[in-house]
Amino acid sequence: MSTPGAANEAAASIKPAKGKLGIMIPGMGAVATTLIAGVEAVRRGLAKPIGSLSQMGTIRLGKRNEGRSPLIKDFVPLASLDDVVFTGWDIFGGNLYDAARTAEVLERDQLDQIRPFLESIEPMPAAFNQNYVKRLTPKKIKTGKNKCDLANQIRNDIAEFKTKTDRQVMIWAGSTEVFLEQSAVHQSLAAFEKGLVEDDPGISPSMLYAWAALKEGIPFANGAPNLTVDIPALNELSRKMNAPICGKDFKTGQTFIKTVLAPAFKTRMLGVSGWYSTNILGNRDGEVLDDPDSFKTKEESKLGVLDVILQPELYPDLYKDLYHKVRINYYPPRGDNKEGWDNIDIFGWLGYPMQLKVDFLCRDSILAAPLALDLCLFMDLAARTPSLRGLGIQEWLSFYFKAPDSAPGVYPEHDLFIQSMKFKNTLRHIMGEDLITHLGLDYYTHAE
Repeated sequence: MSTPGAANEAAASIKPAKGKLGIMIPGMGAVATTLIAGVEAVRRGLAKPIGSLSQMGTIRLGKRNEGRSPLIKDFVPLASLDDVVFTGWDIFGGNLYDAARTAEVLERDQLDQIRPFLESIEPMPAAFNQNYVKRLTPKKIKTGKNKCDLANQIRNDIAEFKTKTDRQVMIWAGSTEVFLEQSAVHQSLAAFEKGLVEDDPGISPSMLYAWAALKEGIPFANGAPNLTVDIPALNELSRKMNAPICGKDFKTGQTFIKTVLAPAFKTRMLGVSGWYSTNILGNRDGEVLDDPDSFKTKEESKLGVLDVILQPELYPDLYKDLYHKVRINYYPPRGDNKEGWDNIDIFGWLGYPMQLKVDFLCRDSILAAPLALDLCLFMDLAARTPSLRGLGIQEWLSFYFKAPDSAPGVYPEHDLFIQSMKFKNTLRHIMGEDLITHLGLDYYTHAE
């Protein structure tokens, strides 16, 4: 049973969220402009932060009969939306109003209500190399003698932003890079920094941003499936600088549904013989993923979910022969309104087959924007919490990712409901509250 003294002591160890929180975004396209426009709309009372756990979610404390379920933002010391400041980098130039109009996620009338605010933010030139995102042609990029030079230019941008803000986080919202496998340059910080000078092809643009942020002691989150901080070198840098990192690839549409349905099948011991997933998407992300090398990166992120949740090695009669296929098709007329279609072949008692079909007509950036907001606020919280910041990987934030990160030798948790429990129990832990186990036997135990 937690005591008020213990809870107060735990909470007091967390640095308060004083001053301005600067959110830095490499890639200021559909997701970034939807996030930034949405935050400003919420600040002005023009909309509600629907989809944001940090803003609308509650957390139960103590027993069910105690009636303690405060808003998460009232329970832990999160930065206020009024204290959030944005900057970022992009390859196309122009201000964020122009970028939001190009993305065509939000309606013109809604954008016009906050037009001066969006026009006041103009992205900096980005570090970009078309070898890693083949379908995009840049208009405004950094130039330098090598990757080390480019990474240090990013550090200079960060240093300038630090003069205007009190704390910072960085979240990658750029396009999916080509598939990379770990190589020698990724195995240690020394090898990585040598590779920066030598222009090693194993170092992608997203890694330049991650290295620059972590070198500055700034948390880094990855909204795309790129190989970025999930390498030993940047894990090492994260721990060295007490700068939190987490998983990759926002868990928005189809994979979100998978991490709901797969645990349900497993919980009921229903077998799955096949799971076919296809998507149509017409925004810039769809165009980038039309390149096979970029799609390979996304495919790896999407395919890993079912094996971890269903554990075919433990349940061979139910899942060892599961056939899992993922497809993404670029279809320009759909724009940002993605359609994810799943055909699931399951079987039950005595092996009799059944089917489930899901057609999720979703809005990609509308689902991603609140996840990006939450990650920025919770990564900032982690950086201010002594028991979390030195860990490097923030596994408690797995809830937000298709590809959660985890400690070496430990499989990542993909089950959405286990992720949610881990997330909330971590918040209870850092605030000195009892963890919730849902055992509940004490409700039925009466002292003699």
